[in-house]
Amino acid sequence: MDPKQKSVLQTVGVVVTMGALAWAAVPAYNYFCAVTGFGGVTQEADAGSDIVLDQTIKVRFDSATDRDMPWDFKPMQRVVELKIGETGLAFYEATNPTDRPIAGQASYNVTPYEAGGFFTKIDCFCFTEQVLEPGETVQMPVTFYVDPEIVSDRDAKYVHTITLGYTFYEIDLPEGYRAAEEQAALPAVITNTDVN
Repeated sequence: MDPKQKSVLQTVGVVVTMGALAWAAVPAYNYFCAVTGFGGVTQEADAGSDIVLDQTIKVRFDSATDRDMPWDFKPMQRVVELKIGETGLAFYEATNPTDRPIAGQASYNVTPYEAGGFFTKIDCFCFTEQVLEPGETVQMPVTFYVDPEIVSDRDAKYVHTITLGYTFYEIDLPEGYRAAEEQAALPAVITNTDVN
């Protein structure tokens, strides 16, 4: 094989390898964040903690909407203080002030980032998409606890206040919802069933 062909094959090999690494980077990063809580990614559980400590921690609640999302969205409480390991319940309120149904999905994070791996959600409105009718207001719950292991973590043990923040952004209406809406918009068909 002459040197030019060898160089071309090496270059193609490098490009293919870099493309494969780039393709795999996003899922690998998401998995890493979910496992470690890096970047404020929270944990999920089916039930509360078996251990509740006497030590307390404050949880602040924050909200935002994407600039194209017309909803009004806010936490119903700004701060709660609970024992580490105790199950907490908080509510957020969303209102659709428009004259059309709007679907939304919430993204979330926890700060400081060191606390992400210890903030555990049991149930959350952010797990599913939300659809609000024109003028509708809903209160949406999030059930959570702070893992007691936070007190023995090298960095997170110094955290005394955690902020849970959500940002709602608009998404397409669900397919089944759109079909039902279109069906409701069709004019009624009147049939004459009288037989003379």
